[in-house]
Amino acid sequence: MKEKVVLAYSGGLDTTTIIPWLKEQFDYDVVCCCIDCGQGEELDGLEERAKACGAAKLYIEDITDEFCEDYIMPCVQAGAVYEHKYLLGTSMARPGIAKKLVEVARKEGAVAICHGATGKGNDQIRFELGIKALAPDIKVIAPWRMTDIWTLESREDEIQYCRDHGIHLQFSPEDSYSRDRNLWHISHEGLELEDPALAPNYDHVLVLGVSPENAPDEEEEVEITFEKGIPTSVNGVKMKVSDVIRKLNELGGRNGIGIIDIVENRVVGMKSRGVYETPGGTILMEAHQQLEELCLDRDTMKVKKDLGNQLAQVCYEGKWFTPLREAIQAFVEKTQETVTGTVKLKLYKGNIIKNGTTSPYSLYDSSLASFTTGDLYDHHDADGFITLFGLPLKVRAMKMEEAKKKQNKK
Repeated sequence: MKEKVVLAYSGGLDTTTIIPWLKEQFDYDVVCCCIDCGQGEELDGLEERAKACGAAKLYIEDITDEFCEDYIMPCVQAGAVYEHKYLLGTSMARPGIAKKLVEVARKEGAVAICHGATGKGNDQIRFELGIKALAPDIKVIAPWRMTDIWTLESREDEIQYCRDHGIHLQFSPEDSYSRDRNLWHISHEGLELEDPALAPNYDHVLVLGVSPENAPDEEEEVEITFEKGIPTSVNGVKMKVSDVIRKLNELGGRNGIGIIDIVENRVVGMKSRGVYETPGGTILMEAHQQLEELCLDRDTMKVKKDLGNQLAQVCYEGKWFTPLREAIQAFVEKTQETVTGTVKLKLYKGNIIKNGTTSPYSLYDSSLASFTTGDLYDHHDADGFITLFGLPLKVRAMKMEEAKKKQNKK
């Protein structure tokens, strides 16, 4: 009986080519596993394609709700954003995919897991760190790093390899954008985006929405309700997190929300340029942040911001299944106990505009914040506070002046 390998299968040219390659090089039975994170119609026809290419079996595992609840929401609650722009759409999905690949490998008794990530990207790290953390005994096969036996260097090479093995599928050798899509976002790399001096061709790039210039000339209002940092309804309609994101994707997409053009620092040491569309995620992150402005105290917000940046780094680097991620998430969950309320926004040509925020746990007190004198605040109290708060500055200035006088007497 042949040994089995589980292949992370997308149905694209790379992973389609890997099926006969694995059989030829290792004599494995290939079990394909496609992880559905909400990529939609990209899954159509996968079973027929996988089996036509020689796969023994295909799993299509839907983890969309798990992806939203166990990976997206911890990052939203933490305010995790990589390098001030990237909302971690691909990064957050990878640990969930790795976890499911391990589960299928255990079920099938496979000795190895194979992925089609290149040797230049972040995904190889994310997949393999996840597998190492969850199944250190399972071997990982990364064809693109095995240049002694993986000799294919282009799409044309892969298409010809498939044809040589009796596989005739409709893959075009023409270049196109490299894309990764899930419920949270879609990323675009390649073509003109490889040159930072060139503007993106948004008419060709965008998939989830339109550019701000092509968005409607009228603003659109949206209302989002949260309970303990989790969105529970949009415009008064209660729904689970995945449906909240779907609805916000619809609203954000047509209003040109959530398009970023970024040159980011990959884990492997190089810079890469890409365009990311995250329409619903951008709205959700902004709404959550606005609610926290009301509900969290100054010291907690300061520490939480630092830990949010740390979580973004942890997630981006593929270190999800670590004690550090668990500890950061535990802190963040504690801060979310009072992040309950309703956020109203206006969407207009790529902009998200505040339209009113309310919470039963709001720390905002109008009697304190207004210019009129309230019972809780005596203006004279500020005298002593400023004296003590500014004491180090005053002492330093006095000492510097003394030192200057001594120097002048010499």
